[in-house]
Amino acid sequence: MAPVKIAVMGAGLIGKRHAAHVRAEPGAVLSAIIDPAPTGKAFAEEIGVAWYPGFDALPASDKPDGVIVATPNQLHVANGLELVAAGVPMLVEKPLADSVDSARKLVQAAETAGVPLLVGHHRRHNPMIRKAREAIDAGRLGRVLTLNGQFWLVKPDDYFDVDWRRQEGAGPVLINLIHDIDLFRYLCGEITGVQALSSNAVRGNPAEETAVAILRFANGALGTVSASDTVVSPWSWELTTGENPAYPRQDQSCYQIGGTHGSLTIPALELWSHTDKRGWWEPLRRERIPFVPEDPLQAQVRHFCAVIRGEEAPLVSGREGLATLAVIEAVKRAARTGAPVEIAAEPAPARASA
Repeated sequence: MAPVKIAVMGAGLIGKRHAAHVRAEPGAVLSAIIDPAPTGKAFAEEIGVAWYPGFDALPASDKPDGVIVATPNQLHVANGLELVAAGVPMLVEKPLADSVDSARKLVQAAETAGVPLLVGHHRRHNPMIRKAREAIDAGRLGRVLTLNGQFWLVKPDDYFDVDWRRQEGAGPVLINLIHDIDLFRYLCGEITGVQALSSNAVRGNPAEETAVAILRFANGALGTVSASDTVVSPWSWELTTGENPAYPRQDQSCYQIGGTHGSLTIPALELWSHTDKRGWWEPLRRERIPFVPEDPLQAQVRHFCAVIRGEEAPLVSGREGLATLAVIEAVKRAARTGAPVEIAAEPAPARASA
């Protein structure tokens, strides 16, 4: 079987990581870098692949089988609609768009045209998360009642030397917490309402630096999550999972999920339960659920190839990315207004054209 031709649109930090993973995937070939900046052209020359300033510059002979969109958030919808028009499957980095309304426009266009649209919530591809989902679905926690999640770390001062990182929309809610919210939805079901507060008390930038939210799930579970990029701590996905070797790994947890018959920590996958009857005087049993680690970004590229070939359905569809973005938008609105926010279900998806 011929390898899948994949182009990467956007040659920033995440775009370069995607390019490396495409090149490492036996079933794929990196066909082009699409980026109008001189740095994008230089990167393409450095790794020896074709370069184009925009998708419309590609000749028909170089049309890729799929495109990974890693451009700035505000360009995702325009880039995606261009790919929909060309009938090219796409994997769009998170967030799917900079607003729910614009994200909905892209999702509906892709569904109507029958063009596969995946969203880069790559943590769902982590084998550890798959094992956690299996344990929850198998009822090993009983009925899930609550969860707690933390994203606490310090972004260094020079991170904010770039102007956009100080502005509204660049705080940890949209940039970081969106990953955690997506996993909470994947593990525990849809979120139907939120309450939230946020603060910028330390740096004073327009972007928030700390936020706390209460989540209500459709199944009755309740969750709490807090995010701060100005707290010294070991409690975040980045510092506990070892997913990205750039972060010093800590032997701690970032999520706890509790049910009527057991609780689960992530990333260690320690399952706490009673051996016999339940009760606070009864001894607890600790079991670690085994899993084989794998780079989720690499697994995501392999899955994208399978979707392009028609072998698999998207794990994180455009509609999934839209639902996660809706929760994030609700958290930001609740923090801004101080009032609870209900999250309405999206209308049924449109049928793909024949």
